Amino acid sequence: MPNMKKEALLYTKLKRNDVQCILCGHRCKISDRKFGFCGVRQNIAGTLYTHIYGEIIASHIDPIEKKPLYHFLPGSQSFSIAAPGCNFRCGFCQNWQISQLKAGSGTFPGGRFFPAVDTVTAALSQKCASVSYTYTEPTINFEYCLDVSKLAKAKGLRNVWVTNGFMTLEALTMVQPYMDAANVDLKFFNNGSYKNICAGGLKPVQESIKFMRANNIWVEITTLVVPGKNDSEAELEQISKFIAGVDANIPWHISKFFPNYQYSAYDPTPEGSLRKAFEIGRKSGLRFIYAGNVSGWGGDTYCPFRKKLLVKREGLTILEVNLDHGRCKFCQAQIPGVY
Repeated sequence: MPNMKKEALLYTKLKRNDVQCILCGHRCKISDRKFGFCGVRQNIAGTLYTHIYGEIIASHIDPIEKKPLYHFLPGSQSFSIAAPGCNFRCGFCQNWQISQLKAGSGTFPGGRFFPAVDTVTAALSQKCASVSYTYTEPTINFEYCLDVSKLAKAKGLRNVWVTNGFMTLEALTMVQPYMDAANVDLKFFNNGSYKNICAGGLKPVQESIKFMRANNIWVEITTLVVPGKNDSEAELEQISKFIAGVDANIPWHISKFFPNYQYSAYDPTPEGSLRKAFEIGRKSGLRFIYAGNVSGWGGDTYCPFRKKLLVKREGLTILEVNLDHGRCKFCQAQIPGVY
């Protein structure tokens, strides 16, 4: 397939044909012929190009609960797409086979060219309620995601970003009119851990979460609990208190880690660690906490006022719903979310 090189958005020209990308928190300064940290945006003679526009490496129809989003159009289907690459280097990445591909590596396979209008047409034909930009980091495929988002919005579809949150506020401001929901990974509450394990940083993620919540984007947050890395009571408390400080109604998904990629020798997260995180979140004031990658508990939604069961789930399947247009059937309280 052809390499869909396209001039990138969100960069500034510097002296001597250098450019600065202002798409994500790395804010890379890129010399002529070099790539940014993401490995898919290249400076060619003072113009920044993306090499992955329209190159879709994965596409599936997923339940929205897989994102995971539990308070956003529950029970609906989402047309889910991904392009190769990422702006993080997480050693425990679950999709590393596609997220760690780089256009400048010489072994870049690309994807299947899928025009933006075809993505929207496919979502509509499959009776999906939304398009999700997921599996890899959608920020680095910004130009394509933005084009799809505009078309999707015009056709009545919602747009969902499953993201590490490491974008700039400039990027968020540009996409905000079209972004309806996001699940943001809040991996640590320690900048050193972000830097050493993911090659990222904490502050841009915090700023993204605050911006989204303040600008009418429905937000849910996921923390993959990795033994020995972010499972201390102190760090889990810091994470949950930060979320509660932004909005206690933001759902927090605490997920079980399974050995993978560079962390293949680690043990899976003990169930006790997830239960500990669950209780810490409650004490911090969070109203909706969910356990991921486990069965038998942690997936149900309860009314925060009457404690009645509102949505019963087994894995990604909804078994029972006691909501009426987002209201608790027992006390008529409006449950935060998009229904």
